[in-house]
Amino acid sequence: MAGTLAGLILDLDGLAIDSESTYRAAWRAAAAEMGYRYSDADWAGLLGLSGPDVLAGLANLAGDGFDQARFRQLSGEIWLAQVETDGIAVKPGLPELLEVAQAAGIPYCIATNSRAAAARRSLAYAGLAETFPLLVAVDQVARGKPAPDVYLAAAGRLGLPASACLALEDSPVGVAAAVAAGIRCWLVPSSYPVDALAGRQAERVLSDLREAADFISAARSLPL
Repeated sequence: MAGTLAGLILDLDGLAIDSESTYRAAWRAAAAEMGYRYSDADWAGLLGLSGPDVLAGLANLAGDGFDQARFRQLSGEIWLAQVETDGIAVKPGLPELLEVAQAAGIPYCIATNSRAAAARRSLAYAGLAETFPLLVAVDQVARGKPAPDVYLAAAGRLGLPASACLALEDSPVGVAAAVAAGIRCWLVPSSYPVDALAGRQAERVLSDLREAADFISAARSLPL
Protein backbone atom coordinates (compact mmCIF):
# COMPACT_ATOMS: atom_id res chain seq x y z
CA MET A 1 0.00 0.00 0.00
CA ALA A 2 1.78 3.13 -1.18
CA GLY A 3 1.35 6.61 0.24
CA THR A 4 3.15 9.46 1.94
CA LEU A 5 3.93 8.91 5.61
CA ALA A 6 2.91 11.96 7.64
CA GLY A 7 2.33 10.49 11.11
CA LEU A 8 3.41 7.51 13.18
CA ILE A 9 1.15 5.73 15.68
CA LEU A 10 2.69 3.23 18.07
CA ASP A 11 1.17 0.62 20.32
CA LEU A 12 2.62 0.74 23.83
CA ASP A 13 2.64 -2.60 25.64
CA GLY A 14 4.85 -5.11 23.85
CA LEU A 15 5.73 -2.71 21.03
CA ALA A 16 7.35 0.41 22.52
CA ILE A 17 8.10 -1.06 25.95
CA ASP A 18 8.36 -4.61 27.26
CA SER A 19 5.52 -4.18 29.73
CA GLU A 20 3.57 -7.19 28.49
CA SER A 21 6.19 -9.55 29.88
CA THR A 22 5.88 -7.86 33.28
CA TYR A 23 2.10 -8.18 33.16
CA ARG A 24 2.27 -11.85 32.18
CA ALA A 25 4.72 -12.59 34.98
CA ALA A 26 2.42 -10.91 37.51
CA TRP A 27 -0.66 -12.62 36.10
CA ARG A 28 1.01 -16.03 36.20
CA ALA A 29 2.15 -15.52 39.78
CA ALA A 30 -1.27 -14.30 40.91
CA ALA A 31 -3.04 -17.16 39.13
CA ALA A 32 -0.69 -19.71 40.69
CA GLU A 33 -1.24 -18.24 44.16
CA MET A 34 -4.99 -18.58 43.59
CA GLY A 35 -4.57 -22.19 42.45
CA TYR A 36 -4.99 -21.72 38.70
CA ARG A 37 -2.69 -22.86 35.90
CA TYR A 38 -2.85 -21.49 32.37
CA SER A 39 -0.99 -22.75 29.31
CA ASP A 40 1.25 -20.68 27.05
CA ALA A 41 -1.52 -20.87 24.45
CA ASP A 42 -3.97 -19.42 26.98
CA TRP A 43 -1.68 -16.44 27.63
CA ALA A 44 -1.03 -15.96 23.91
CA GLY A 45 -4.77 -15.66 23.33
CA LEU A 46 -4.88 -12.67 25.68
CA LEU A 47 -2.13 -10.75 23.87
CA GLY A 48 -3.06 -7.13 23.22
CA LEU A 49 -6.41 -7.20 25.02
CA SER A 50 -7.53 -4.52 27.46
CA GLY A 51 -7.38 -5.23 31.20
CA PRO A 52 -11.11 -6.01 31.56
CA ASP A 53 -10.97 -8.32 28.55
CA VAL A 54 -7.95 -10.14 30.02
CA LEU A 55 -9.84 -10.66 33.27
CA ALA A 56 -12.89 -11.90 31.40
CA GLY A 57 -10.75 -14.28 29.37
CA LEU A 58 -9.04 -15.71 32.45
CA ALA A 59 -12.38 -16.12 34.19
CA ASN A 60 -13.83 -17.89 31.17
CA LEU A 61 -10.88 -20.29 31.06
CA ALA A 62 -11.02 -20.93 34.81
CA GLY A 63 -14.75 -21.52 35.01
CA ASP A 64 -17.05 -20.75 37.92
CA GLY A 65 -15.53 -19.37 41.09
CA PHE A 66 -12.78 -17.20 39.60
CA ASP A 67 -12.52 -14.13 41.84
CA GLN A 68 -11.72 -11.30 39.43
CA ALA A 69 -11.46 -8.66 42.15
CA ARG A 70 -8.92 -10.70 44.12
CA PHE A 71 -6.95 -11.51 40.99
CA ARG A 72 -6.84 -7.83 39.97
CA GLN A 73 -5.61 -6.76 43.40
CA LEU A 74 -3.07 -9.56 43.78
CA SER A 75 -1.61 -9.26 40.28
CA GLY A 76 -1.41 -5.48 40.68
CA GLU A 77 0.55 -5.80 43.91
CA ILE A 78 2.93 -8.35 42.36
CA TRP A 79 3.40 -6.20 39.24
CA LEU A 80 4.12 -3.04 41.22
CA ALA A 81 6.71 -4.76 43.42
CA GLN A 82 8.39 -6.15 40.30
CA VAL A 83 8.61 -2.92 38.29
CA GLU A 84 9.61 -0.80 41.28
CA THR A 85 12.63 -3.08 41.60
CA ASP A 86 13.44 -3.83 37.96
CA GLY A 87 11.70 -1.12 35.93
CA ILE A 88 10.35 -1.84 32.45
CA ALA A 89 12.66 -2.37 29.49
CA VAL A 90 12.41 -0.26 26.35
CA LYS A 91 12.00 -2.40 23.25
CA PRO A 92 15.07 -2.63 21.01
CA GLY A 93 15.12 0.03 18.32
CA LEU A 94 12.66 2.47 19.91
CA PRO A 95 15.26 5.24 20.43
CA GLU A 96 16.45 4.87 16.83
CA LEU A 97 12.88 4.90 15.52
CA LEU A 98 11.98 8.09 17.37
CA GLU A 99 15.24 9.73 16.28
CA VAL A 100 14.43 8.97 12.64
CA ALA A 101 10.87 10.28 13.04
CA GLN A 102 12.09 13.49 14.66
CA ALA A 103 14.73 14.04 11.97
CA ALA A 104 12.11 13.56 9.26
CA GLY A 105 9.58 15.83 10.98
CA ILE A 106 7.12 12.95 11.46
CA PRO A 107 4.95 13.41 14.57
CA TYR A 108 4.05 10.36 16.64
CA CYS A 109 1.40 9.27 19.11
CA ILE A 110 0.78 6.25 21.35
CA ALA A 111 -2.47 4.29 20.86
CA THR A 112 -2.94 1.79 23.68
CA ASN A 113 -5.43 -0.66 25.13
CA SER A 114 -4.17 0.35 28.58
CA ARG A 115 -5.92 3.01 30.61
CA ALA A 116 -4.27 6.43 30.47
CA ALA A 117 -3.01 6.42 34.06
CA ALA A 118 -1.59 2.91 33.70
CA ALA A 119 0.07 3.80 30.39
CA ARG A 120 1.71 6.90 31.86
CA ARG A 121 2.87 4.90 34.87
CA SER A 122 4.41 2.21 32.66
CA LEU A 123 6.17 4.85 30.56
CA ALA A 124 7.61 6.34 33.75
CA TYR A 125 8.94 2.95 34.88
CA ALA A 126 10.55 2.62 31.44
CA GLY A 127 12.24 6.01 31.80
CA LEU A 128 10.04 7.53 29.08
CA ALA A 129 7.79 9.79 31.13
CA GLU A 130 8.36 12.80 28.86
CA THR A 131 8.86 10.97 25.57
CA PHE A 132 5.26 10.71 24.36
CA PRO A 133 3.23 13.87 24.96
CA LEU A 134 0.56 12.52 22.61
CA LEU A 135 -1.21 9.40 23.86
CA VAL A 136 -4.67 7.93 23.33
CA ALA A 137 -5.77 5.27 25.84
CA VAL A 138 -8.63 2.81 25.98
CA ASP A 139 -10.50 4.79 28.64
CA GLN A 140 -10.54 7.84 26.37
CA VAL A 141 -12.58 6.18 23.61
CA ALA A 142 -15.80 4.20 23.37
CA ARG A 143 -14.24 0.85 22.42
CA GLY A 144 -10.82 -0.72 22.78
CA LYS A 145 -8.87 -2.69 20.21
CA PRO A 146 -9.73 -4.59 18.00
CA ALA A 147 -12.23 -1.78 17.37
CA PRO A 148 -10.61 1.12 15.49
CA ASP A 149 -11.44 3.84 18.03
CA VAL A 150 -8.01 4.39 19.59
CA TYR A 151 -6.36 4.58 16.17
CA LEU A 152 -8.91 6.98 14.76
CA ALA A 153 -8.52 9.15 17.85
CA ALA A 154 -4.72 9.02 17.57
CA ALA A 155 -4.84 10.14 13.94
CA GLY A 156 -7.12 12.96 15.04
CA ARG A 157 -4.69 13.89 17.81
CA LEU A 158 -1.98 14.16 15.15
CA GLY A 159 -4.29 16.27 13.00
CA LEU A 160 -3.98 13.83 10.12
CA PRO A 161 -6.26 11.58 8.06
CA ALA A 162 -5.90 7.89 8.85
CA SER A 163 -4.55 7.23 5.36
CA ALA A 164 -1.52 9.45 6.06
CA CYS A 165 -0.49 7.49 9.16
CA LEU A 166 1.46 4.31 9.79
CA ALA A 167 0.73 2.05 12.76
CA LEU A 168 3.28 -0.18 14.44
CA GLU A 169 1.78 -3.11 16.34
CA ASP A 170 2.87 -6.32 18.02
CA SER A 171 -0.44 -8.17 18.44
CA PRO A 172 -3.24 -9.52 16.23
CA VAL A 173 -5.75 -7.42 18.18
CA GLY A 174 -3.76 -4.27 17.46
CA VAL A 175 -3.26 -5.03 13.78
CA ALA A 176 -7.00 -5.60 13.41
CA ALA A 177 -7.70 -2.25 15.07
CA ALA A 178 -5.31 -0.34 12.82
CA VAL A 179 -6.63 -1.99 9.66
CA ALA A 180 -10.22 -1.31 10.73
CA ALA A 181 -9.28 2.36 11.09
CA GLY A 182 -7.93 2.46 7.54
CA ILE A 183 -4.34 2.83 8.74
CA ARG A 184 -1.58 0.77 7.17
CA CYS A 185 0.19 -1.32 9.75
CA TRP A 186 3.57 -2.92 10.24
CA LEU A 187 3.69 -5.89 12.59
CA VAL A 188 6.62 -6.26 14.98
CA PRO A 189 5.63 -9.47 16.79
CA SER A 190 6.22 -9.80 20.51
CA SER A 191 5.48 -13.52 20.40
CA TYR A 192 6.03 -16.34 17.94
CA PRO A 193 4.84 -17.99 15.77
CA VAL A 194 3.35 -14.96 14.05
CA ASP A 195 -0.45 -15.03 13.91
CA ALA A 196 -1.36 -15.97 10.33
CA LEU A 197 -4.22 -13.48 9.91
CA ALA A 198 -2.24 -10.60 11.43
CA GLY A 199 0.66 -11.46 9.15
CA ARG A 200 -1.62 -11.18 6.12
CA GLN A 201 -3.28 -7.97 7.30
CA ALA A 202 -0.01 -6.20 8.05
CA GLU A 203 1.80 -4.40 5.25
CA ARG A 204 5.14 -5.64 6.59
CA VAL A 205 6.26 -8.08 9.28
CA LEU A 206 9.48 -6.85 10.90
CA SER A 207 11.92 -8.33 13.37
CA ASP A 208 12.22 -5.26 15.60
CA LEU A 209 11.85 -1.48 15.70
CA ARG A 210 15.36 -0.97 14.32
CA GLU A 211 14.13 -2.48 11.08
CA ALA A 212 11.16 -0.12 11.11
CA ALA A 213 13.53 2.81 11.65
CA ASP A 214 15.67 1.67 8.72
CA PHE A 215 12.68 1.42 6.38
CA ILE A 216 11.38 4.86 7.35
CA SER A 217 14.83 6.43 7.09
CA ALA A 218 15.36 4.99 3.62
CA ALA A 219 11.92 6.13 2.48
CA ARG A 220 12.06 9.77 3.65
CA SER A 221 11.96 11.08 0.09
CA LEU A 222 10.02 8.16 -1.38
CA PRO A 223 6.48 6.81 -1.00
CA LEU A 224 6.35 4.01 1.56
